[in-house]
Amino acid sequence: MASEAAGPITVDTLDDYYHRLSNWGRWGADDQRGALNHVTGDKTRRAAALVRRGDVFSLQLPLDRRGPQTGAFGRDNPVHQMVATGTDHAAGRQDYQLGWGFADDSLFLFLQGGTQWDSLAHIFRDQKMYNGYPATEVTSRGAGRNGIEHFATVATRGVLLDLPRVLGREHLDPGEAIGPDLLDRACAHEDVTVEQGDVVLVRTGDMARRRDLPGWDGYSAGDAPGLSLHAAPWLASRDITGVVTDTWGIEVRPNEIPGAFQPLHLVLLVSMGLMLGEIWYLDELAADCAADGVYEFLLVAPALVIPGAVGSPVNPQAIK
Repeated sequence: MASEAAGPITVDTLDDYYHRLSNWGRWGADDQRGALNHVTGDKTRRAAALVRRGDVFSLQLPLDRRGPQTGAFGRDNPVHQMVATGTDHAAGRQDYQLGWGFADDSLFLFLQGGTQWDSLAHIFRDQKMYNGYPATEVTSRGAGRNGIEHFATVATRGVLLDLPRVLGREHLDPGEAIGPDLLDRACAHEDVTVEQGDVVLVRTGDMARRRDLPGWDGYSAGDAPGLSLHAAPWLASRDITGVVTDTWGIEVRPNEIPGAFQPLHLVLLVSMGLMLGEIWYLDELAADCAADGVYEFLLVAPALVIPGAVGSPVNPQAIK
């Protein structure tokens, strides 16, 4: 499939893609699942047939204090607290019959502070979110429309595009934009075709490069490699369900429109209704794909069912 020609990126480019690639109304006026509608029972069945070895890869970054968040946008790393412990039990602080004791714990976290999905209520443009619902549907009580609970079942074909390996490099550089030509090159290099209902996992190497550096070297909200606005028609033409990266925010930073913030989110999330996954750990999976030459797999990645939430942690499973 030929890629759309890419030219200068302006606000007019954004507006063109936003209106031309829109899925509003495609699945009805009441739709709240967006491009997840592409994942039919037949799609899941065919994705399940990709399992050959039974090897499973977790794509989740650990939920702990060593995560990438620095306080930007008010987000911090998870705080795990013990409520009851074995030391409490040993000290005689649990007065139960039969010598019974227990441990219990809690977790405070920002739902989009680690490996996560954005819900379709996460981003607005001109006071509207996906499918034309008013932004005012999202209140202090949560999202009345487009909440993350609509992503409760996600089982489809995943395709990994490992861009550093395609380019013969360790990682892409901050500010390096990923356009349709590079996506086509990756598909040709890996001998894969992106199909309707797929989730495309784009590895940049950005997480691997920064993860062990102090403060993750500005990973959270900083400059990063990522998708160009010009990638939007490429993704739309293939009717994918979602796109995932190992970066903080999917798109290239600094952003391509001066003065704008995350403009590609307006097209992919608000207009097209795609599932967007950020901060996914792709390195172990990428090494396995390079070893066996197979870049497609069953991806099982449901969101937590948190009614009204605008994002959710996820422990995605790639099964080969």
